[in-house]
Amino acid sequence: MANSNNELDGQVAIVTGGARGIGAEILRELSHKGAKVVALDLDQMQIDESLKSITGESLGIAVDITKPLEVKEAIDLVLSKFGRIDILVNNAGITKDALFHKMTYEEWSRVIEVNLSGVFHVTQLAQAAMVKERYGRIVFISSRSSLGKRGQANYAASKAALLGLAKTLAIELGQFGITVNAIAPGFIETEMTRAITEKTGQDWSILASTMSDQTAVKRIGNPSDIANAVAFFCSPKSSFVTGQTLYVTGSPSV
Repeated sequence: MANSNNELDGQVAIVTGGARGIGAEILRELSHKGAKVVALDLDQMQIDESLKSITGESLGIAVDITKPLEVKEAIDLVLSKFGRIDILVNNAGITKDALFHKMTYEEWSRVIEVNLSGVFHVTQLAQAAMVKERYGRIVFISSRSSLGKRGQANYAASKAALLGLAKTLAIELGQFGITVNAIAPGFIETEMTRAITEKTGQDWSILASTMSDQTAVKRIGNPSDIANAVAFFCSPKSSFVTGQTLYVTGSPSV
């Protein structure tokens, strides 16, 4: 670990939602740091495409994280191939936006199922492997929307729950050398955020300009901004940091 680019040498990192966007960038960054990376996502073809940019050892597994049996099979496969799990980044998430009084139960429950229950299924199995090794790094990708955002009651609730989960697991797992932290991104340019303009009919450049003006640094975020923050929480340098939420929003206030 003398070379900072190789500080994760020999470690095995799982990233959910790793087929595109922020998840794909996190995979690339952790691989660049020397980790063997595992992408979990729904579409095997998208996963394979994402892993083409990975130069180190990698594995892609198509899995629905809302289905416990599929998750167990995936984690078992990782352990069979690599023998350990050192890092888990819970990045997978969906949105189904609507004003609360118009939100259907299906829209509510599906977001909670993926963004929160899916995290439960993956984390419970991954932390068990980490406890055996008495080492681990768990990172939850939350959102600034956890503080509340119009039209996102389901999404905000799911992402706020992750902050409480991170603090609780930090307390429970710290004795085993496992840290648990959360990152709350602001407005990041991804396929998901670009889809906002498709739904609303807005012009992307106008939306991006508006969101840029609301930040102190006068730009919107990109996936590498989040990947760099994740890399810090996954590194040995963060061993005394746990149960924290880092707001990566381009502004001093959240």
